[in-house]
Amino acid sequence: MPTLLIRNAHCVATFDDQRHEFAGASIFIRDNLIESIGSAADLPQTAAEVIDARGHLVMPGLVNTHHHMYQSLTRAIPAVQDAELFGWLRGLYPIWSGLTPEMVQVSTQVAMAELLLSGCTTSSDHLYIYPNGVRLDDSIHAAQEIGMRFVATRGSMSVGQSAGGLPPDRVVEREDAILKDTQRVIETFHDAAHGAMVNVAVAPCSPFSVSRDLMRESANLARSFAGQGVRLHTHLAENHHDLAYSREKFNCSPTQYAQDLGWLGDDVWHAHCVRLDDEGISLFAASRTGVAHCPCSNMRLASGIAPVRRMLDAGVPVGLGVDGSASNDAAHMVNEARQALLLARVGRALQPPETRTGADGERRSFFGCDLGPAEMTARDALALATRGGAEVLGRRDIGQLAPGLCADIALFDLRTLSFAGGAVHDPVGALLLCASAPAAYTVVNGRVVVREGRLATLELEPLLERHNRLAMQLAQGA
Repeated sequence: MPTLLIRNAHCVATFDDQRHEFAGASIFIRDNLIESIGSAADLPQTAAEVIDARGHLVMPGLVNTHHHMYQSLTRAIPAVQDAELFGWLRGLYPIWSGLTPEMVQVSTQVAMAELLLSGCTTSSDHLYIYPNGVRLDDSIHAAQEIGMRFVATRGSMSVGQSAGGLPPDRVVEREDAILKDTQRVIETFHDAAHGAMVNVAVAPCSPFSVSRDLMRESANLARSFAGQGVRLHTHLAENHHDLAYSREKFNCSPTQYAQDLGWLGDDVWHAHCVRLDDEGISLFAASRTGVAHCPCSNMRLASGIAPVRRMLDAGVPVGLGVDGSASNDAAHMVNEARQALLLARVGRALQPPETRTGADGERRSFFGCDLGPAEMTARDALALATRGGAEVLGRRDIGQLAPGLCADIALFDLRTLSFAGGAVHDPVGALLLCASAPAAYTVVNGRVVVREGRLATLELEPLLERHNRLAMQLAQGA
């Protein structure tokens, strides 16, 4: 069986239940699983492959819970750089209608390369547009080639503009065809085993692009695979326009819409939830419905600040998502965690004052910023990016470092410029407070896929040349 030794790390941050952090530690991996973590002197000194981790922070591979990887082809399109969500979508749908299978495959690998180089080892992807022969298979094959653990979601759009939806009619599909292909993809690719490299989820795009019938039937389809971990995913409560659409079309809030259609539960996660109200937070917590928090995208599109601390305090599972490359313009998971940290703190400062009784019995106004930086710590944000993401995706085998779990590991070199003067005090905190550092090594399922800061599974330069050529072809075709 193949073995890997990560030896003499400056710090191993496990993000286990006790958040153990070990100095001068090693990790021994056998057959794609972590076998032991401990003092370098107490673990084996050799293996089939050895990584010298002196001067490195070692932590669980980061977990991305929401993405649209094909959108790496349309980053920074000038016409939508300053648009909010609905205008942004209307501007890009005509471009995306020209997608081809080759474009989806290449853009998926580019997006995954960016994630892997940031220390991300597992990513979901929400592919909801299928023109010109595109299939979810294109994304899955791309992931298998590059070596990323993948939660592929079979998205869909079925309500076009002529029926009151947002997307153009030419990019929607028939609902019977959607359900048939979704079942095919699950039966072909979904793996429910411990350590699975591919999961498939069912993911109608949004309340403004699919029918209520498709939402119900999609939930029924996913749950017909009982015990196999087929999950449900969609966008919900992303901005004020989203709320207004739900009120106008369905006469209810987005959370009430989800509840009515069977879209609450521990097998469901929703993206964004920026406008989740107190009732929604309570329903999500009681049902263990997950949230993919996408801070960069939410800021980019001026959607607002999601109430993440209130969600966490109530017991809502929360992970991080970079969202579509074209609504974030980056797919760097360390940076996403940093933005989650910063946005939570400024969000608290912007809340209106509350009148409370002090210890002396006097009534005073307390401002949201009284909690200040304690609203989100560096380790809190990294927990969202690791074990929080694993919980949202229904994975108990990733997101932390412990014996028996998958060997999905990120290593960051603390001797680089951005860590100077910070890592000597707190290497874990410095990862977010001082740096948005690239990973020196990224290990997925016991396989080194990033080595010394370079992708090890594909030649990146020709991939980027091909990607940029296709990006121009796509834009010009519109």
